[in-house]
Amino acid sequence: MGRVKEDYRSLTGAQKAAVLLLALGEDHSARIFGMMDDEEIRELSQIMAGLGTISSSLVERLFVEFADAISNTGSLVGSYDTTERLLMKTLPTDRVNQIMEEIRGPAGRTMWDKLGNVNEQVLANYLKNEYPQTVAVVLSKVKPDHAARVLALLPEGFAMEVIMRMLHMEAVQKEVLDGVERTLRTEFMSNLARTARRDAHEMMAEIFNNLDRNTEARFISALEERNRESAEKIKQLMFTFEDLARIDSQGIQTLLRSVEKDRLAMGLKGASETTKELFFGNMSERAGKMLREDMEAMGPVRLREVDEAQNEIVTLAKELAASGQIVISEGKEDDELVY
Repeated sequence: MGRVKEDYRSLTGAQKAAVLLLALGEDHSARIFGMMDDEEIRELSQIMAGLGTISSSLVERLFVEFADAISNTGSLVGSYDTTERLLMKTLPTDRVNQIMEEIRGPAGRTMWDKLGNVNEQVLANYLKNEYPQTVAVVLSKVKPDHAARVLALLPEGFAMEVIMRMLHMEAVQKEVLDGVERTLRTEFMSNLARTARRDAHEMMAEIFNNLDRNTEARFISALEERNRESAEKIKQLMFTFEDLARIDSQGIQTLLRSVEKDRLAMGLKGASETTKELFFGNMSERAGKMLREDMEAMGPVRLREVDEAQNEIVTLAKELAASGQIVISEGKEDDELVY
């Protein structure tokens, strides 16, 4: 569920419209949906589904002209269920199912397009429990590069069974293909969509954290080409500003030589005392004093600006680690240094 919306000024026009439709109730909103085109319905539906809890005070602020009717309603909840019920009031079931699938599941026009947007580890974990013939059909329908990555993650013996069936597979009957597609849609994609909406990027960050460095780099690189925004979110979740403590003194000094001083000052404004001391402890007394003065001179700063500066420093640290200039410890025994 989305976070609680509290700041009226931060809402976009589309978000305000989505809250209005929720506040009007199913009957009135259904009639309004009936006058919209598909693109408008799709955009508003996706926003409504992610609104989460909207406080009654914000509703009153947004809809002053409806204050008497709305102020007693308490909170509104924008969810998949409420959105789907609104759409069902005016649209055919097939069309509602299509819209809800698009806003819930991975992007793609067909089931096979959608599978191409599912992380290979997630897909492989599902397919390894299916019959080899079923897996062969699925892999024959997705793009070769995606099929190759999934195949590489399957147990070796099982993967060979799939390969043999793909080599000897004749034209798949439409009934069989339709059956596989229905199974994927009902058993896999719907569950994946619900899981993904809970915390997709955090889930993928945990998976990536358990990959070796080379494999992680390959997957992140591939994801950057397909969806750079998602790749950046995952990288940020995998390594936070506080995780800089995993860098040794020599690495911190290398990082200090590379980072812009004003960005460091901004980033440290929101850091823990431990992380601040990590940097100050690797600076000369004079440099540390100057940095503290710069931080004090800034006065209050926006949390968003601190986050942006910290993300820049974290990204720089990962780049330095990738080029071998610094070492980021994984926190395991075999990462300890011996002198």
